[in-house]
Amino acid sequence: MRFLTFRPRLVECLRGYNRGQFGADLTAGITVGIVALPLAMAFAIASGVAPEAGIITAVIAGFIISAFGGSRVQIGGPTGAFIVIVYGILTEYGASNLAVCTIMAGFILLIMGFAGLGQAIKYIPYPVTVGFTSGIAVLILSTQIKDFLGLDLDKVPSAFLDKCAALGGSLGTTHLPTALLAISALLLIIFWPKKWMRVVPGSVVALVLGTVVVAVFKLPVETIGTRFGGIPEGLPPLHVPEFSFSELGRLIQPATTIALLAAIESLLSAVVADGMIDDRHDSNQELKAQGLANIFCPLFGGIAATGAIARTATNVKSGGRTPVAGMIHAVTLLVILLAAAPLAKSVPLAVLAAVLVKVAYNMGEWHHFKRLFKWPRSDAAVFLTTFALTVLFDLTLAVEVGMILAAILFIKRVADTSQITPVDASTDTEGPQHSLLGKDIPDEVQVFRILGPFFFGVADRLETALKRAQREPKVVILRMRKVTAMDATGLNALENLYEKLRKKNRQLVISALQPQPHKALKKSGLLARIGAENICPDIDAALARAHTLLSE
Repeated sequence: MRFLTFRPRLVECLRGYNRGQFGADLTAGITVGIVALPLAMAFAIASGVAPEAGIITAVIAGFIISAFGGSRVQIGGPTGAFIVIVYGILTEYGASNLAVCTIMAGFILLIMGFAGLGQAIKYIPYPVTVGFTSGIAVLILSTQIKDFLGLDLDKVPSAFLDKCAALGGSLGTTHLPTALLAISALLLIIFWPKKWMRVVPGSVVALVLGTVVVAVFKLPVETIGTRFGGIPEGLPPLHVPEFSFSELGRLIQPATTIALLAAIESLLSAVVADGMIDDRHDSNQELKAQGLANIFCPLFGGIAATGAIARTATNVKSGGRTPVAGMIHAVTLLVILLAAAPLAKSVPLAVLAAVLVKVAYNMGEWHHFKRLFKWPRSDAAVFLTTFALTVLFDLTLAVEVGMILAAILFIKRVADTSQITPVDASTDTEGPQHSLLGKDIPDEVQVFRILGPFFFGVADRLETALKRAQREPKVVILRMRKVTAMDATGLNALENLYEKLRKKNRQLVISALQPQPHKALKKSGLLARIGAENICPDIDAALARAHTLLSE
């Protein structure tokens, strides 16, 4: 059965795989692994979990997503987009339920993939996507202020406005050595020469130099060691989180949030990667791989994972062209975890905060705020609404409201462009083949033209157009050549028109009915009631039928 197919891109890429390709993938994989190290730790800490959880996620999810995914170059792991989601779930539901939510999200992603819903993500409007992405970027920035400035604040509130108030009230406790270290690291990351990026990324240099400076000068700043006690060597044993079936019901919403964000982020990343290597990913297979990754990561202490746009781009720019590069990136991180874990305890949190500040800045679609006045007002409203709801409430609500608002505004826009008007030889604007010019239209015949979809946002205009005509013709011809779609409301409007005309012993003729409206009329039984002889292929046939009806 087609929906049960499981076809990783790796299988295709290994056909004809050679030493030259492996060399390129090896270089790219090691490079991305090094790039991912500070990001994985920073994402985990910002999410409220231990730094090793980020590395474990990058190892397990990175390997699974590359080995079983639908993209040639996708790199998976923890991402900044999940920080506020994971932190919120951890705070409200606890660590064990966070793991359960992530596993549930994995199964949701698997179902989406096997159900063929990969293409459905493209129906999320662009203003919704950039709105919640920018909102998440703001939230990430707000979570890093404490560590960036070394504020003396025991607990940072999760609500955005409360968080801002607490951070603002604690600015007087700024720790100068921490702030200077963070600012220096951020400046180094920002101004690190682009030509050196392929050799070693600025974030890695900042991490190493920051750690050395803290160790040599014995700066009194908080490190991974002082907060978490260091990072254990190797992967932890498999552990199934405790859960109760009575709890699963209230975990569906946060699990759906994780699944939705993972699907959107991974498929957006895959699309970006396609553009960079002139390829086309399998969106359904990608969702299946994302599902597997999110099922297995929590079993080893990991967190939610998805495709990472920045690391995927680094992979491509470093020469990676097959999933082998992503698998090598995961192995590289595993080697680092096994060999260099004790050294991580000296990494200053201020440097990791600087890394995330840069990530948040890159993640935000800030240029769109300048373009709002050039956008259609409806799109600007959707963008700002989604952005505000993401920041002030949560991502699920933001996407739900954004989608509903976008749908309503889209319906209005389509309805505004649809027209139902009476036409005659003097007002007809059709081309020569379909024009009414020179045609014999009896006085007892009224022709109406419907332009655009005939659905619930437009159907009421049919009766309005008939009333405005201020005539009661014996035959009404509806020109539906440009009606490509009709819903139940449009069907009901046609049925009401037919019944009103029938009761007055008048006739309805339809011209140039398109396939979908024709199917809807036939299925409802209205086609048989109107009569097949009154469904005409073009306006000439419709006028000929009108003459016949008038002569009867």
